[in-house]
Amino acid sequence: PGNPPRCRPRVRSAGVAKGGFLMGYELGLISGALLQLSSILALSCKQQEVVVSSLLIGALLASLTGGFLIDRFGRRIAIIIASCLLVLGSLILILSTSYGILIAGRIAIGISISLSSIATCVYIAEIAPQHRRGLLVSLNELMIVTGILFAYIANYVFASVSHGWKYMFGLVIPIGALQAIAMYFLPPSPRFLVMKGSDEAASKVLGRLRATSNTAEELTVIKSSLKDEHQYTFLDLFRSKDNMRARMLIGLTLVFFVQTTGQPNILFYASTVLKSVGFQGNEAASLASTGVGVVKVVSTIPATVFVDQVGSKTFLCIGSSIMAVSLVTMGLVNLNIHMNFTNICRNQFLEDSIFRGPGNVSASNESLKEQFASMPSQGRTSLTMLRKSEIAKAEEQNSTALAGGRTSAASQTASHIVIDTVEVPVALKWLSLASLLVYVAAFSIGLGPMTWLVLSEIFPGGIRGRAMALTSSMNWGINLLISLTFLTVTGKNSLFLLDLASLAFIIVFIPETKGCSLEQISMELAKQ
Repeated sequence: PGNPPRCRPRVRSAGVAKGGFLMGYELGLISGALLQLSSILALSCKQQEVVVSSLLIGALLASLTGGFLIDRFGRRIAIIIASCLLVLGSLILILSTSYGILIAGRIAIGISISLSSIATCVYIAEIAPQHRRGLLVSLNELMIVTGILFAYIANYVFASVSHGWKYMFGLVIPIGALQAIAMYFLPPSPRFLVMKGSDEAASKVLGRLRATSNTAEELTVIKSSLKDEHQYTFLDLFRSKDNMRARMLIGLTLVFFVQTTGQPNILFYASTVLKSVGFQGNEAASLASTGVGVVKVVSTIPATVFVDQVGSKTFLCIGSSIMAVSLVTMGLVNLNIHMNFTNICRNQFLEDSIFRGPGNVSASNESLKEQFASMPSQGRTSLTMLRKSEIAKAEEQNSTALAGGRTSAASQTASHIVIDTVEVPVALKWLSLASLLVYVAAFSIGLGPMTWLVLSEIFPGGIRGRAMALTSSMNWGINLLISLTFLTVTGKNSLFLLDLASLAFIIVFIPETKGCSLEQISMELAKQ
């Protein structure tokens, strides 16, 4: 109806990017929810890692099949399905009363955000005009980090609320439903319509997106490009034809560096990481992690606004360089802290077992002894250093339990268990936080948003969905592997060399794509 305003593509992209907000919220949410769930369900370190990783299992499953769904049924339909799955998974999590149901809900959420992330990047790249593509694709990343920030805020607000984790999980339900409804009224991708032979419908959609009735030239370019690209099969991604194997290696290597630099897992364990450097207590750690969310949002804004002028390759180089410098600082600080995340996880488990009463203890006396025995002697403080009132309370619980014919694991071992309570110097605590924030900021202007912009540009349209799905599956697979061991191996890992390797790779292999149409990029890469 009439000529739409020229800002319409930006408005549509902002509407689609709500999926990015939901993805970010779900990624950041578990950081605070885990602090409550680990106590309520008495989760061990390994169980906490499985809770975090179950989302990644679902994401990996979706990434293996999502590309075919996106190329067959369309980007818009895939986003609608993903939004509905998000609502379903959130309802499962709210109603979960056991460890198993919690895992099932997290897997459903993982399938949702993986499918949504692939479809959203492809959809925005295909509806955006070439001079605004970088801005609009990066807008999705800005919405992701905004979602992470809101998740951290929710973590702080509900940190001391009874069953606050239910409210955390439930907040996304109305937004997910709204996203599904909004996507129903948005047009399909014109490139997808051409792929399906609906040239007339594609012309109408282009007219609405470009605010002009003269779409013949762009439609001809799309048809010519897709005519050549439609011959691709999935196996062609691994062949030398049109340089497809080199493009795929660029994509896979980029997502490898996104994950192995470790920054994405900071999102999952932000509160745990901050507790390990002296921010004790759930509220303090959640509040400090909110600062991480603020830094991510603020840092992503200049990358989003200026990417079309500066170029994705330049931002990738800047981000990787700063990440390497901040890692050196963090490494020097942590050498003087002598604390690792495994100890924090064990300490929290032991504290919960002792102070929350026998009704919440699921570990046996022997398992508690084993956990204690494996803790280092450095930094131990006897429970006799605790307040007399707490000891008296423990003795009272012991007497009650014995009278009832049962002895709690906590009361049996209370006089023997010790807990790491190393006091971290204030200067080191804040320097560690500052270096972490610089690291997060550098990731947010480089590898964070620019990787997905590059991936949405370098593959031909006829196989773009499947190529994105394959790179996404590697992304989630590596993320899963790292998150399963993050709490137990983080203190042993050095990421500095990986950041230097990523910088070298970007300089040598990543093409600069600013100011080029998707068809121009594909033709140039086919020649190289």
